[in-house]
Amino acid sequence: MGALASHIFLCVALTFTGVVMAVEEPKYSVLEKSPPFELRSYAPMIVAEVQVEGDLDEASGQGFRLIAAYIFGQNQVSEKIAMTTPVAVEEQTSKSAKIAMTTPVNIESKAGQWMVSFVMPSEYTMDSLPKPLNSKVQLRQIPATKKAVISFSGFYDSQKVAEKTIELEGWMKTKNLQAISVSKFARYNPPWTLPFMRRNEIMFDVRD
Repeated sequence: MGALASHIFLCVALTFTGVVMAVEEPKYSVLEKSPPFELRSYAPMIVAEVQVEGDLDEASGQGFRLIAAYIFGQNQVSEKIAMTTPVAVEEQTSKSAKIAMTTPVNIESKAGQWMVSFVMPSEYTMDSLPKPLNSKVQLRQIPATKKAVISFSGFYDSQKVAEKTIELEGWMKTKNLQAISVSKFARYNPPWTLPFMRRNEIMFDVRD
């Protein structure tokens, strides 16, 4: 499935399931701001992540579908946990739950592949999150961290992401901020969002 066809499929799927995206973002405070750059302090968070192959756009679409499937019901709820979220549309032999979607979709390069992740809603803990039925989807706890960030609108491709990454690295040097991670690309909007309304970010974890 091509990138455009993939985006159209996602749009139709989300429309028919009645999903409202972007109800929650990771919690952070802004420590320093000089647009388009920010230094942020993020609270601890849990992510659902999957490792995929392809170029940036292909990886984004493939990773989104795998994690969205987990969020929409390809998961197993422990009998010991009383879930208040609706039962998933998909009929399964075991209990499943829908998880509220959040933003952004995070994408980072890892050993020649891509790691795509969603931040889980803050109401969950590692114990209360439904377990993914697909072994490719993994849950991971991330501690509190500081991030250097550059924001930009419009469409994205590998070249634009690379250019914005270089801009962010230049700003970090002026602030004596040392990166302790690879760069991450964060996409906040669904594919049908108008270019000037899109919010994209590049971010590095930085030393405290």
